[in-house]
Amino acid sequence: MFNVDMLSLLVCPVSQLTLRYDAERQLLISEDGQYEYPIINGIPVLLPHNMMEE
Repeated sequence: MFNVDMLSLLVCPVSQLTLRYDAERQLLISEDGQYEYPIINGIPVLLPHNMMEE
């Protein structure tokens, strides 16, 4: 399970914006909605996936 307290320490590595947690999809999503990061085994994988490319 992802430790939500970590959100205060993390930012999007591309945009430098804050991240929000989508518990249902197990994702961190950049504030502007352009990037999402999966959470695997409770660990965020901060390799960008640009939502605009889909």
